[in-house]
This record gives sequence, C-alpha cells and structure tokens, in this order.
Amino acid sequence: MAADAAPAHREPEFAARQTPSGSAAGRSAAFFDLDRTLMEGSSAFQFGRAAHRAGLLSRRQLIADGWANLMFRLRGASEDASHELRDRISASLAGTRVRDMERLGADVLSGVLPRLYPQVLALAHEHQDAGRRVYIVTAASQDLAAILARVLAFDGAVGSQFSEVQDGVYTGRPSGLFIYGRDKARAIEQLAQREGLDLAASYAYSDSASDLPMLRLVGHPVAVNPDSALAKAAHAEGWEVLRFDRLGRRLKAAVGLIGAAVAGGAGSAALAARGRRRRGLAAKFR
Repeated sequence: MAADAAPAHREPEFAARQTPSGSAAGRSAAFFDLDRTLMEGSSAFQFGRAAHRAGLLSRRQLIADGWANLMFRLRGASEDASHELRDRISASLAGTRVRDMERLGADVLSGVLPRLYPQVLALAHEHQDAGRRVYIVTAASQDLAAILARVLAFDGAVGSQFSEVQDGVYTGRPSGLFIYGRDKARAIEQLAQREGLDLAASYAYSDSASDLPMLRLVGHPVAVNPDSALAKAAHAEGWEVLRFDRLGRRLKAAVGLIGAAVAGGAGSAALAARGRRRRGLAAKFR
C-alpha cells in the first residue's frame, strides 16, 4: 500500500434517495443525530462489540477505544481533540479489508435497532409524511449510517469517512470530514447545496451541546434528552426540548401494555391513542 505525500480532501459521500419536491416543505429537511438522539447509547459501542466478535478488534483494543471515546466526551470536543480521535480511528483501520467491515453491518444493526427511540422514529416519519427529507447525521461511519438509513426508510445519511481505500483495503490515512461539531454543520451545508434544501425551513435534533453548530444552522432546532450544556442553551434560545423515558422503562411499559391487551382489550384503546398522537404530530409539521 503505497502512501502519497498527503491525502487529497474530498467531500463526504452522501447516501440519498430522490424525493418529490414541489413545495416549500419538499425543499426542507429534518436532520437527526444518531447516538443518544435517535437511539439510546452509543453506536460506536455496538460497532466495537461486533468487530471484536468478528476477530477484527482485540479485547485490549476494544477497551482502549472505549476509554478514548469516553475521555473525548468527558473532556469536551476541541478541534484538536476531534482530529486526534479521527486519526486514531483511521489508523486502527489500516490493513483491514472493506469487505470485512461491511460484513459487520448485520451484527451492528442487531445492537442498534432495539435501542431506537420509537418516539423519535415516529417524528422522523411524520416529517417525511409532511414532505420533508430525513437524514441521519452522525460521527459514525458513512457505511453504517447509510445502512441504517435504508433500513429505516430515511432519505439519506451523512457519516464520517475515516480512511482512504486502496485496492479494497483501508490505508489508515484520514479522508474527508469527521462529522462532529463544526464539521457536522459544514457537511449539512454541503448537502443542502447539493440537494437544494432550505435550511431556514429545516429541523435538526440532537442531545448534545457538541451539535450546537448544527442546531444553529437550521430554522427549527430541537433538543432531545439534552445534556446539561445543551439544556441551558436551549432554554436561553427558546428552543423546543423533547424528553423521553429510558429505553428499559419504556420496554417494560410496552410489555405491560401487551399483557393488558391480552387480558381485556386495552390494546385497541392504546392503538387508537397512538393514532391520535401521530395525527397530531403530522398536523404540527404541516
């Protein structure tokens, strides 16, 4: 694998499907962060676990990477820290076949899908029903983000390209933007230019103050289960805040609801109530 002097910068690759756009709503979009916004917990943890099971990541590497990610979140995300984390991830991929990473998709999704917040997923689909395009925007890999977007019937995904590829093998040299902080906002601006999206009419959803650049980029920012810094910013700027119960509590409630339905017809009432909520959300976004 011959190394060039410096990798050429290239725009992130966007996985998107065409959507009719004849109205103002059709030219707008809704952007959803992944970790702790669309899903509970970390997609990176699910990826690391799958890579370890496939023999692509040792236990020592798994622990070291988990610690590095934790420190990154706890210490805050300066531009230097973001680049350092990106470089670490890129270097760890050196010599790995792209095909082997792609084969992890099913295992990673088996950990991600049960952790999706159904309320946020419903919001995303309501945006689509109102004519908006819906995108996952995440620091996770573009490959994972694109697969998840297809499974959820979203319109596309914006993820990180961690390494250049040569002859089907990752070189370990960083490639493109690390979709985090300011670079996440830059990637959305690029996507908007390519797709003709009206950001002033668009929505963005996140749990973290690290996504303030993305949230301030759109006309309708929404904080989802926000961390303390984002909660403070959302309050100061008058943004909408959504809070959901923890996934475990919600799953227990769902099991209880199913039991009640089997015992005596509560299921029909629950489904009717859910339908009313969905119609209310649809009216809100139109």
